[in-house]
Amino acid sequence: MKVVIYGEFPEKAEENIFHSFPLSWEVHIVPPSGLASELSNADILIPEHVEINADLLSKAPKLKLVQTGAGYDNVDLKACTEFGVQACNAAGVNAYAVAEHVMALILSWYKNIPYLDHFLKDRGEADQLDYTGAELYGKTIGIIGLGHVGRIVAEYCNAFHMTVLGYSHKLIEMCSVEQVDLDTLFRDSDIISLHVPLTDSTRHLINAETFSKMKPDALLINTSRGGTVDEAALITALENKDISGACLDVFETEPLKPDSPLRDLKNVLLTPHTAGLPDGIKYHKKRYAFFVRNIEKVMRHETPECCLNTV
Repeated sequence: MKVVIYGEFPEKAEENIFHSFPLSWEVHIVPPSGLASELSNADILIPEHVEINADLLSKAPKLKLVQTGAGYDNVDLKACTEFGVQACNAAGVNAYAVAEHVMALILSWYKNIPYLDHFLKDRGEADQLDYTGAELYGKTIGIIGLGHVGRIVAEYCNAFHMTVLGYSHKLIEMCSVEQVDLDTLFRDSDIISLHVPLTDSTRHLINAETFSKMKPDALLINTSRGGTVDEAALITALENKDISGACLDVFETEPLKPDSPLRDLKNVLLTPHTAGLPDGIKYHKKRYAFFVRNIEKVMRHETPECCLNTV
């Protein structure tokens, strides 16, 4: 069984990844420049934020499985089906990690943790201290997408005695969440948190029009996919103080460009797409444990979990 992991990894991450697989498996971590030489006899392909399309699949005649993390907008599912390759994601495997990251961002924002940390480390004088914060008790959060992560965020926010509004394309039975339409959610929420996949219908779901419907002190949280937010419109809204701020773990172009205006704005908190990677750079132990279990199912000719297509 030959497993090819397609992407760029630092040395420490590679070490962690190799240790996640059985010693008897042939595992290769391959950057894009070296992929062609490894594809011809690959059984399993794990792409890390790189595109999987028909051209690539045509070079992998033995391929049985494309295994992704929670997101799979980088995989052409139609092409996988045409080539007889099973595609699976790992839905929910990092849900708690991402939900915890959301709460960390919200708390860091309202409790001014980055500012206060820098103030003390910069040896600021007490009479220079200047900040505005808030408690979460009584605030309203609007959660767009009530899947694995969205539901956990709702539970955490209930524990903080917040009012939780939710929007989903289908009815979700959660007694602690009031499901509303998007316009109501934008109008009434102090915090708006995105938890949707990137599809044609969710691309730029948050845009100039929706910013105009939000409270002027609203906080936007995005840990889903960068393309769900029109980044240019977000930058304008932040510069014009149309909303209070944003906490972002994902961006339209990743990694975030060095000259991105987001890097210079005072009313944003930024993390480099690490919400679902709590165990280290480009590594989540539970994620790779799921990968191993799913690959073992394929090896036993069983149906793997979280199938995205039918072959």
